[in-house]
Amino acid sequence: MRVGFSLIWRSWEPRSLCWVSMAKRARITIAAMLSASLLLAGCGGSSDQASSGPKDAPHATNGPGTGLGIPPLLDPHDVYAADRPGMLAPAVRRFPSRVYVPNSESNTVSVIDPHTYKVIDQFPVGLLPQHVTPSYDLKTLWVDNDEGNSLTPIDPATGKPGKPISVTDPYNLYFTPDGRYAIVVAERLQRLDFRDPHTMRLHHALSVPCPGVDHMDFTADGRYLVASCEFGARLIKVDVAHERLVGSLSLKQGAMPQDVKLSPDGRVFYVADMMSGGVWLIDAHSFQKIGFIPTGVGAHGLYTSRDSRDLYVSNRDEGSVSVISFAQRKVVHKWWLPGGGSPDMGGVSADGRVLWLSGRYDAEVYAISTRSGKLLARIPVGSGPHGLCVYPQPGRYSLGHTGVFR
Repeated sequence: MRVGFSLIWRSWEPRSLCWVSMAKRARITIAAMLSASLLLAGCGGSSDQASSGPKDAPHATNGPGTGLGIPPLLDPHDVYAADRPGMLAPAVRRFPSRVYVPNSESNTVSVIDPHTYKVIDQFPVGLLPQHVTPSYDLKTLWVDNDEGNSLTPIDPATGKPGKPISVTDPYNLYFTPDGRYAIVVAERLQRLDFRDPHTMRLHHALSVPCPGVDHMDFTADGRYLVASCEFGARLIKVDVAHERLVGSLSLKQGAMPQDVKLSPDGRVFYVADMMSGGVWLIDAHSFQKIGFIPTGVGAHGLYTSRDSRDLYVSNRDEGSVSVISFAQRKVVHKWWLPGGGSPDMGGVSADGRVLWLSGRYDAEVYAISTRSGKLLARIPVGSGPHGLCVYPQPGRYSLGHTGVFR
């Protein structure tokens, strides 16, 4: 049934997100009914022989900074201080520069050479690959095969895939800031599955009252995560150390929150809202709405510039990118794709000069100059390209998605 629903959605999802397909609505309604009584219930049932989850046990190894085994920030005023151009970790310095594109409808990954703007390889993966995610230790890339119920590892030294690992419903993938666990975002099941970051063995399945749980980011100290509920018009807050729900925040009726990104100073979460056409500002301490910035139709992906000054917002349904100044908290530039397009998910090049985005509905990838907003290349790939990964990127460790580094 899941495969059938998704095939209908992939065939009929409109470019304008003014309505959701009947198949999704059926799934959403059922999920919402099941989750209503769980609105603030911390933990849910487990599967795959998971443990019942920790009580009040601390993380395994304490370390400097937070006392939770989380590496301290290089700059307490900038969570992205380790992401500057040229600051490649020793583990990735010899990796060739590539752009890995999961083609959701083709069940393949296209590999682009960013220097020539050419596809140099393509290989099959599991059913409905959604994102390509760097591992916490930066040594592996994981392809999140959502309906294939598997993760395909890629060796970034060779660009070649390895043997898939069975994982239930991996729509997205993140890692706890101490590196102890992977967090598989099981969207269909409304769960955050805490797993071993290498073997992916299930440790604890946390059920959340979050229809369409999709994307997340972590507080500056790594103690909490904030996740978007695409079909629930709200956000949730989770205590990472204790793996339990601690908050839920409604946005507005009809909202469809997508990507989540912490501001460099750690004070504000920026949340793209595809239906509201802009970005919500959420106080990271109080977990309350403090503002909204209109950007464009179908606001979707969020990416920080290498100097931590700007936030790039992909407006998928109007073919544009808005540039928000963190200091001014307003749009300072808007770049339009010539001839239109559907900019979705991606990342910034290691030198910070190019923003790479998938063209979700157009079977292409866009390379955009971050200096001028000029379209540098439009590269044909497979059908339904989604969460592409630019690799390697600067940073000491990965928190997941298509490349959230600290």
